[in-house]
Amino acid sequence: MTVRTRRRSISREDILPLAAYEAVRAAKRAEVRAQKKHRQIEVGPHALFTFESYDSMWVQVHEMLRTEKGGDAQLADELAAYNPLIPNGRELVATMMLEIESPVARARELVKLGNIEEHIQLRFGDHIVKAVPEQDVERTDPETGKTASVHFLHFPFTDDQVAAFRAENVEVTLEIKHPAHRHAAGLSDEMRTALASDFDSAVVH
Repeated sequence: MTVRTRRRSISREDILPLAAYEAVRAAKRAEVRAQKKHRQIEVGPHALFTFESYDSMWVQVHEMLRTEKGGDAQLADELAAYNPLIPNGRELVATMMLEIESPVARARELVKLGNIEEHIQLRFGDHIVKAVPEQDVERTDPETGKTASVHFLHFPFTDDQVAAFRAENVEVTLEIKHPAHRHAAGLSDEMRTALASDFDSAVVH
């Protein structure tokens, strides 16, 4: 019996020189795109959730370094920003993007969706796991009520909730309960299985 664990943080030793990253960039980006097939879900007309992983954040850090070319001085900031978005073994972590193409419509709708980050949850069996917004910055303007287009969300699980989430044939629903955006979407079994692998203590016989 073997206990399978996932990488939980990116260190300086994990970062490739830019030339070395260029050599593997296409392949790494393709790997992450393939993973996202079972890690992305739309909830309602505007909200796209992407459940993050070590691999997606590893690519993101390298892309930021590639774009800005800030070297070691930039790296510390990127690790501080993206390491918290790697699941810690007892949580799922998602990026929620509110995708509204028209700038005019986007400005109008984001005001209606103030504090949407406080109204998101996973429901499965007898369990509800509420999302906890990343506390890096305030995502809803307290003066205008306008929410951000991008939100980073943690879903903290208890051991019982992890076991229930892993159970065969369990139905999992991602819900937004905001008064102006009440929508829900069911996770496929393939997606549930992919996300269940983010938890520690996955026992392989």
